[in-house]
Amino acid sequence: MNKRMMSILLLFVLILSACGNQAAEKEQEKEVKEANEPKTMTYQSETGPVEVPTNPKRVVVLSSFLAGSVMALDVPIVGVDSWAKMNPRYEPYLKDAKEVTDESLEQIIELEPDLIIAASTNKNLDKLKEIAPTVTYTYGKVDYLTQHLEIGKLLNKEEEAKQWIDDFKKRAQQAGEEIRAKIGENATVSVIENFDKQLYVFGNNWGRGTEILYQEMKLKMPKAVEEHALKDGYYAISLEVLPQFAGDYVIFSKNADGDLSFTETETYKNIPAVKNNRVFEANAKEFYFNDPITLEYQLEFFKKHFLGE
Repeated sequence: MNKRMMSILLLFVLILSACGNQAAEKEQEKEVKEANEPKTMTYQSETGPVEVPTNPKRVVVLSSFLAGSVMALDVPIVGVDSWAKMNPRYEPYLKDAKEVTDESLEQIIELEPDLIIAASTNKNLDKLKEIAPTVTYTYGKVDYLTQHLEIGKLLNKEEEAKQWIDDFKKRAQQAGEEIRAKIGENATVSVIENFDKQLYVFGNNWGRGTEILYQEMKLKMPKAVEEHALKDGYYAISLEVLPQFAGDYVIFSKNADGDLSFTETETYKNIPAVKNNRVFEANAKEFYFNDPITLEYQLEFFKKHFLGE
């Protein structure tokens, strides 16, 4: 081996060693910080103050719309509901997590959680509180980014949550400007989904990328969607009226295991967005929610399909 090759190898070893030392130092700093912090803190939840661990290590999340925020903040989840468990985007974070429900109390006890995060609509909340500190949230009570910030506060990671929110808004709004410049300020976009044997359209705050499209990117929705889906966030429709709700562009949150026969009908095929190849299909299981993991995927999906990036 010549001297030049030996020098390159030595440099490579030194770089690896430096990176390893930096990672070890960061981990050590984290451990020292956690050791010096109080073991518990008071979180002001929507139902009142709750004493929670300052640095939770074993979290059970019983509400699928909250799970992604916990994962994005790098906090370990040991138990999660079925909707989150079947999301392909969550899989890397949930390899060792068990699927649980608000009724599988014995299974939750066995997981030894130090914190339980639930929806206000979950059952057995009083019993869950006996297992571990339990904090509940009501879907839609705050906007989607404030919801992530609240999870950040709960997990003692408020600053990390703030930084991501600020950065995401900038990137989403910039992409929106580019998309509007390309498709026109008056072009309309609608989001549809098939679930079981029903079709739905969505307003501006019910996942499926609606928060990005309408709130951050300022894209327009068809008048029929605005009239019927804004109040509740979603609206069930029949195939016969689908053309009224279809925008110039359609985001199709597709459940491959649901009824897709409507896509073979003349009614569907004659929708302008379909005829002009302006229907962008997404896997519904990856598209349901509005947490950072899902939002990052949705933003890249929109940039790819609208801008070709």
